Amino acid sequence: MRILYPEPGDTDIDSELEGFSPFEHPHEKRPSVTLNMVTSLDGRASVKGRSKELGSKVDSELLLKLRTRFDAVMIGAGTMRAERYGRIVRDADARERREQIGLSPDPLAVIISSDLALPFDAPLFTDGSGEVLIFTNETAPAPDTETPVGLVTVDGAITVDFVLEYLRLERGIRAVLCEGGPHLCGQLEAAGAIDEFFLTISPILVGGEAPRILEGRLDGTRELKLDRLLEAGGELFARYIR
Repeated sequence: MRILYPEPGDTDIDSELEGFSPFEHPHEKRPSVTLNMVTSLDGRASVKGRSKELGSKVDSELLLKLRTRFDAVMIGAGTMRAERYGRIVRDADARERREQIGLSPDPLAVIISSDLALPFDAPLFTDGSGEVLIFTNETAPAPDTETPVGLVTVDGAITVDFVLEYLRLERGIRAVLCEGGPHLCGQLEAAGAIDEFFLTISPILVGGEAPRILEGRLDGTRELKLDRLLEAGGELFARYIR
């Protein structure tokens, strides 16, 4: 892996994330929010419905190591159905490193699902480790799962403003990593809630009807500042800040 910007040179993911502590900079009424997404050259967020088909092993390594830096990892229901998540931090050494920097061994898994139409047989729910918190409109309890699942039942639209304020004030969450999908990312940006953006640009073209990395209507354009640009095997890894 090499640095293209700001100062060219060699690097690796561990070096890039050393000292990266978003949990040290929460907002008063919401956590710090970081987006991590992968895109094709034509801006598509998935291949055959799955984002994993876009990224390389380096992109996967970056994703897994980013997860060790946050109190919570947040996804939408569509992403959970498509990707069928397992334990958020699977590696025991990574969980130990989380504890060394003052985090719990497992980040809180946060899912937004209005109707609870989720794959409750997926490893995230059957592993028995960590905790899942679901924001939903459903009043019925979630199915029994090995992994503890809590529900926050919302009457009406589930807004990201409500979700983030709840996480900060009710659960003490200081930093959230959002991994999609595109509609959730669009809602976060529409609310002005994205503080940092890690974007992997895969050197492939997808076309078709696949969603773009950010879906939904914005009130005008948004501008972020490029902080780092890395390259490995033809993939670009950009970090933008607000």
